[in-house]
Amino acid sequence: MEIEILEQEDNPLLHRTEVKFEIKHDEETPSRLSVRDSLAAKLDKDSEEVVVHNLDTKFGMRQTVGRAKVYDSPEEAAEVEHEHMLERNKIGEDAEADTEAEEAE
Repeated sequence: MEIEILEQEDNPLLHRTEVKFEIKHDEETPSRLSVRDSLAAKLDKDSEEVVVHNLDTKFGMRQTVGRAKVYDSPEEAAEVEHEHMLERNKIGEDAEADTEAEEAE
């Protein structure tokens, strides 16, 4: 899987960078989480700071175009993003599981 950044725009008011990217892949369309991890590695960020919004693959093509928002911290992402986008990108789930485990003890 090869990722190329097509557009990158800073949004300092919301403490994020909005990114449009293109993925060239040999197999099926990659999962949202694998794209998030690869994009985070390419941008030298933590994967908890990257929220992939959409992936669009044309039928029969080995090319996917997507959009993501890269935040300064996971807390900023949790504050701004909708709950369903955080769930889709598995952001904050580890912290919730730790909190529930501590409460159970």
